[in-house]
Amino acid sequence: MKNKLLQLCHILIAASCLGPMPVTSLAASSTQYANLSTTNQYSIEIIKSQKKLLVKQGGRTIRQYEAAVGRGGAGSKRQQGDRITPVGVYTVVDFRKSDQFHYFVQINYPNMVDAWYGYKNNIIDAHEFSAISSAIRNQQEPPQNTALGGYIGIHGIGQTTDEKLLIHSGLDWTQGCIALTNEEIMELRQYVDVGTLIYIRD
Repeated sequence: MKNKLLQLCHILIAASCLGPMPVTSLAASSTQYANLSTTNQYSIEIIKSQKKLLVKQGGRTIRQYEAAVGRGGAGSKRQQGDRITPVGVYTVVDFRKSDQFHYFVQINYPNMVDAWYGYKNNIIDAHEFSAISSAIRNQQEPPQNTALGGYIGIHGIGQTTDEKLLIHSGLDWTQGCIALTNEEIMELRQYVDVGTLIYIRD
């Protein structure tokens, strides 16, 4: 493990991604990046266990939605296919219309903490870790095609039926994203922009 940490630090320093920062500071680095990435007056908090999405302004909740999250359950997302919604601090990186989900607000998963655990657990290699850290440092979308998974965000439910609405209101059904109704995701759009902070916790 010691050799692995040394190899990782050498790659990070060589790539000028984080400089000679101790690996134990990765969580703080992720938060610092997020804090620098936005001037938006709103932030989003998602509480998985309560199925809540809160719109915050200056620490005050101004809007609340019932949300569905990943059917993989509690905890942090560690790899593609685990169906778990990530836990941590993220930022919005993209918006797009979606045939499947009506509208999609993408976040910058995997962040530095996700990448570190992926590397430590041999899910990604050192070069993939370096690519993720470089993207985060430059406030860009991190690689979405590693074994950690990707394309995590907040979206609608697509074509609306009574059955879908019933499932949405009663179950956590996504592959790791956060879901609102179509009307709610379009309302949420007015509060978020590229760089908006997204706090996700269990």
